[in-house]
Amino acid sequence: MRKLVYPLVLTLITLHGYANKILVPMDGTQTNHLKAYGVAYWVLERDESIEWMLNFKGGSFLLPARTAYENELVIRGVKYEVISDAQAAQYEAEISSPSSNMDMMRLEKVPKIAVYSPKSKMPWDDAVTLALTYAEIPYDVIYDDEIMADKLPTYDWLHLHHEDFTGQYGKFYASFSQYAWYQQQQRDFEETARKHGFAKVSQLKLAIARKIKGFVAGGGFLFAMCSATDSFDIALAADGEDFIEAMYDGDPADPSAESKFDFEKTFAFEDFKLRRDPMEYEFSDIDNTEARRSRDLREANDYFNLFQFSAKWDPIPTMLTQNHSNLIKGFYGQTTSYKKRVIKPDVVIMGETKAADEAKYVHGVLGKGFFTFYGGHDPEDYQHRVGEEPTDLNLYPNSAGYRLILNNILFPAAKKKKRKTE
Repeated sequence: MRKLVYPLVLTLITLHGYANKILVPMDGTQTNHLKAYGVAYWVLERDESIEWMLNFKGGSFLLPARTAYENELVIRGVKYEVISDAQAAQYEAEISSPSSNMDMMRLEKVPKIAVYSPKSKMPWDDAVTLALTYAEIPYDVIYDDEIMADKLPTYDWLHLHHEDFTGQYGKFYASFSQYAWYQQQQRDFEETARKHGFAKVSQLKLAIARKIKGFVAGGGFLFAMCSATDSFDIALAADGEDFIEAMYDGDPADPSAESKFDFEKTFAFEDFKLRRDPMEYEFSDIDNTEARRSRDLREANDYFNLFQFSAKWDPIPTMLTQNHSNLIKGFYGQTTSYKKRVIKPDVVIMGETKAADEAKYVHGVLGKGFFTFYGGHDPEDYQHRVGEEPTDLNLYPNSAGYRLILNNILFPAAKKKKRKTE
C-alpha cells in the first residue's frame, strides 16, 4: 500500500508544480464576462502583469497561478481553469503562429479612471458607471471644477457621462424645461460658469472640451457614449461661435455662426450640419436616429456587426473589439449612431449597422492619445427613457454590448508582448 501512495503523492506534487497559470476563457463558455474584467483589473492592482490573449477563446486572460486569484474568481462567479506551463506555452505558440489572427497583449499598468459626471443626481443613468460598478472597478467622479483645476492629467482614462458640451442642456427645453431637475441643472451650470469667469454655460463647456482635447493629445484615453460624442465635436468645431438660441444662453444665435465652423478642430466628425430648431431633441445630422427608423429597424432585428482586424498588425482595434459575439444587439440614445459620410477618413469604424448605413462604434488617434466613441445610451435597454430605473447588470453578466465598454477600460494597461522572433 505504501508503495502505491508514494508515486501518487509524487504525481500530485509534480502536477501542481506544472499547473502555474490560470486561464480565464472569454468565449461563450464564460459564466460572467463582465466580472472577468474586474478580476483582471484587481490582479493588476496587485502589481502583477497578465496576458490578454487576443482572438483566443473570445479574448481570454492568462493569469499567474495564485490561490488568492482563484478564490477571487470563485467569489465573483467567473469561470476559469488551471493549466500547466506546458499547455500555456502551447497556446502561446499557437497564438504566435504567423498563420493565426491572434496575438498576446501584456497588461501591466493599473489605469486610473475618471468619469466626467455632475455631482447632483440626474434622472438618467450611465452605462459606463453601471459597468464599472458591476465589475467592481474603482473610479473617481470628476466634473467642471476638477477639470478647470487641471486635475485631469492625474488620470489615464476618462469617460464622458451623458453630457451636452454645446451648453443647450441636452436640448431638453421642449420636453423638460418645466421640471424641477432641469431648472436646478440650469442654475447649477450657470453658477459654475460664473465661478470660473464665463458669461455663458456654452463658454464653460467649450473650455472643458479644450482641456479634454489637451488631455487626449498628451497621451490620455477618452471614451464617450451617446450625446457626449457629437456634442463634444460640435462645441470644438464652433470654437465659440454663437449658434445657441436665447432660451439657453439669454441672447439670439448668430445666423452665420455655422459657416464659421472649423472641422480641423474636431475628433471624429466633419462637414456636418446643425439642427437649428431649439425645440428639437437633436443636435446635428451626425446622429442617424431618425434616418434608421425608415429602415424598419426594430428591437427584434436591430443588430450591429463588429469588424475583424489583424491582431498582429492592428492590435488596438483588435483589443477594443474583443468579444464572444461579433453580432451585437442595437440600442437607441439621443445620439444612437453616426452617419458614415460625416466620419473623418482617419477614424476607424469598428462596428456598423449595414441595414442603416451607419457606424456604431469608432476609434481614433489624437496626438499621443486615443479616443473611442460608442453610439447609444444603454446596451441592454433598447429605448432607455429619462426617469427609468437603471439596468440591473446581474441580469446581463454576459452582455456583448457592455463588453465593448470594458475593453476600453483595460486598453491603457496594454503593452504588446514581444515574440521570440522580434
